[in-house]
Amino acid sequence: MSYTYLTTKELSVAIKYDQRTIREQLKDSVLFEGVHYVRPFGGRKILYIWERIEDEMLNGVSLDTLLVGM
Repeated sequence: MSYTYLTTKELSVAIKYDQRTIREQLKDSVLFEGVHYVRPFGGRKILYIWERIEDEMLNGVSLDTLLVGM
């Protein structure tokens, strides 16, 4: 499967949230590493996986996501 990777800036435009809100309030509380975003090559840059974020916005939080957050 092919995924669409977005930077924080691109995600903020897509979901109409401020970049700061994404970084400080959503990341690691609603959006989890390995599920909703990745750090390519172990670096600092974060790329969000659009299809997974969109799926949870439309269908609600899945059990798998809740288990990752624990």
